[in-house]
Amino acid sequence: MRGPGRCPAFSRWMRLVRLMKVFVTRRIPPEGRAALAQAADCEVEQWDSDEPIPDKELERGVVGAHGLLCLLSDRVDKRLLDVAGANLKVISTLSVGVDHLALDEIKKRGIRVGYTPDVLTDATAELAVSLLLSTCRRLPEAIEEVKNGGWTSWKPLWLCGYGLTHSTVGIIGLGRIGQAIARRLKPFGVQRFLYTGRQPRPEDAAEFQAEFVSTPELAAQSDFIIVACSLTPATKGLCNKDFFQKMKETAVFVNISRGDVVNQDDLYQALASGQIAAAGLDVTTPEPLPTSHPLLTLKNCVILPHIGSATHRTRNTMSLLAANNLLAGLRGEPMPSELKL
Repeated sequence: MRGPGRCPAFSRWMRLVRLMKVFVTRRIPPEGRAALAQAADCEVEQWDSDEPIPDKELERGVVGAHGLLCLLSDRVDKRLLDVAGANLKVISTLSVGVDHLALDEIKKRGIRVGYTPDVLTDATAELAVSLLLSTCRRLPEAIEEVKNGGWTSWKPLWLCGYGLTHSTVGIIGLGRIGQAIARRLKPFGVQRFLYTGRQPRPEDAAEFQAEFVSTPELAAQSDFIIVACSLTPATKGLCNKDFFQKMKETAVFVNISRGDVVNQDDLYQALASGQIAAAGLDVTTPEPLPTSHPLLTLKNCVILPHIGSATHRTRNTMSLLAANNLLAGLRGEPMPSELKL
């Protein structure tokens, strides 16, 4: 990446100045790419593909780098940090989640971390509502019936699902995204909102008159459950056999947080046995989910390829924020969005 229109005198001056090496692990949207290209104090190398960078190429790219711009799918562990060496001062991730980063090791080395909160809240909330409606009203099944000739006539009980009017919606994690989801669901006539998390959030919950309950209570009382929490040691495997056993047989489960919050084997059993009605997942473990995975055999399980933030505007905004985080960190300036370690 080279900036446009540099005069010869400027070029001679730049040769006297040591450029900071930046490595970008994937092809990123144009606004972020342009911001990096215009950074006269940086020499930017990018893995120029939409596909994940191979481990060997990632290791080659980070050697001697001062800054790293990575994605959620790039695992930045102690080994990679050792390969990068002492020059590495800033890691900017094109994501809100940071569970792919070895934060304890990063903190030890005094490396600053930038991330992209807030900017994807609306897009992710829209996707959560879309996924919930698609799942509870059985839209993928209905589309398939049209295509395969299963639509023979109007039938009173055919493809009936579950509606939101007068329902109870339980949200695991009433943070920015959880609140945005509740805000969008309220006009559908939801009668009651429940939520659970580390602690009550009365000020945030007041807008929806949401009640703070325990996780087992939320599972037992909700008609629809949406997982919107962060992945932490406390939430890993939170939605397991015990959780699904407490849910109503007519309940619909949706996860837009992280795949590891859910025990997928237990979810499969709950869906296959009719213990719960349906599930919609935008996140899985692993990603991508193997095409042979049992969950993909179920009609009552809708799985999307982690597209929560996938709007043109949101991805461009994320890329620009990630680039600006990186550049500010390299220049010793305050980052627009820095993760406090």
